[in-house]
Amino acid sequence: MDIATCTIETPLGRYALCATPRGLDRVTPTLVAATARPRGRADSRASGHLAAAAEALREYFAGTRRDFADLELAPAGSEFLLRVWQALSAIPYGATASYGELARRIGRPGAARAVGSANARNPLALVVPCHRVIGADGSLTGYAGGTWRKRWLLTHEGALPRAACAAPQRAAS
Repeated sequence: MDIATCTIETPLGRYALCATPRGLDRVTPTLVAATARPRGRADSRASGHLAAAAEALREYFAGTRRDFADLELAPAGSEFLLRVWQALSAIPYGATASYGELARRIGRPGAARAVGSANARNPLALVVPCHRVIGADGSLTGYAGGTWRKRWLLTHEGALPRAACAAPQRAAS
């Protein structure tokens, strides 16, 4: 299967995007992204998914887009992972949910830790908004792209006051 790849510059640094003919399957900060190389010429459907995703992300950072429901997504994962990622996509722009709340939403009320693990494995950062998941006490728990990115994203969406994030603070790691 042909894979189309690109990188885009964002206020949070460079992100890598990958798409197959089925849809977008990866959006990650380049610091944590595995390098994907296209095999031969990229399929035109994969390239189309990639172009749509890049434009949608530019709109999101410009403040003119609040969701990615129109993008074709094709993440690979178990039934449980896919259910968690679908529940993440249902968290509205500017809102947050706890791991326990997500576990209840998918019918697994005792699975908050498993939901946290699935959240950490989300291959579609930003598009499947894992940054909107917080601790039960309201704390900003870990984020694969760095907690500073999570804080910036929640501030950008209005879930945190602007004073919480005047400018991105990149971690030394």
